[in-house]
Amino acid sequence: MTLATRPAVSAAAGLQATARITAATRGGITSLPVLEGDGPFELRRLRSRGTEARVCVVGAMSAPLGGDRLRIEAVARPGAVLHITSAAATLALRGCTVEHATYDVQLTVEEHAELHWLPKPLISTAGSNLRQTWNIDLAPTARLVLREEQVLGRTGEPPGQVTTRLIVRRGGRTLLNQEADYGPGTPAWDGPAVLAHHRATGQILTVDPAYENEPSKVRHFASPSQDGQAVLTPLAGPAALVTAIAPDGLRLRHLLDTAQTAFRNPAATGTAP
Repeated sequence: MTLATRPAVSAAAGLQATARITAATRGGITSLPVLEGDGPFELRRLRSRGTEARVCVVGAMSAPLGGDRLRIEAVARPGAVLHITSAAATLALRGCTVEHATYDVQLTVEEHAELHWLPKPLISTAGSNLRQTWNIDLAPTARLVLREEQVLGRTGEPPGQVTTRLIVRRGGRTLLNQEADYGPGTPAWDGPAVLAHHRATGQILTVDPAYENEPSKVRHFASPSQDGQAVLTPLAGPAALVTAIAPDGLRLRHLLDTAQTAFRNPAATGTAP
């Protein structure tokens, strides 16, 4: 995330920073007993909606750069409802070292709690090298909506290198474990079997015990001009995964929104705006 300047740090070591968020219920309303930002993470409370607590992650300096080690930890205690977003896109930048940067997200959602992780996209700029991971632990009665989007390169520039890993456990058992790798040095990432000419990709993961007895069906979505596509796929559990590719971030978001609406409303059409 890029806003202000960053303090002088060792180019070899990079910047190390952690943000922590804890949501807990109090009188039927979700509160935030822990809201601690560090380094580039400035955490702001947003106006609540109903019983949920809402947090916006604001970038306080340029990050992640090469060599940085960044981490966000969020916990939704029993019965809490937590919504996390970001103020702007995250820019992965080259930095002063050839070391890759890491951006780790640890999410824990306890019994009857709900967490929505809905940040703005990650933009992988030329020369950058980022490894991003999500480790998510869900109680059997927990609910999760997770959205992640990557835009490979800014307008008119080649992309950097980005590797993402998503591991989701429900009740201690693995629900989803996947890894994706894009950018220079990755074999065939821009070939017809992966992204082809597209430069934006993303997904929405929804986990809800209500879907245990009513799993979704596989559905395909395409824009009228055929310049992007998405697929809605049920998982082996009360969950569904929407995956999309598109030429740019705007069309990617349209496709993800269309597929997510269809997941919530099976009567919706399979055509993106």
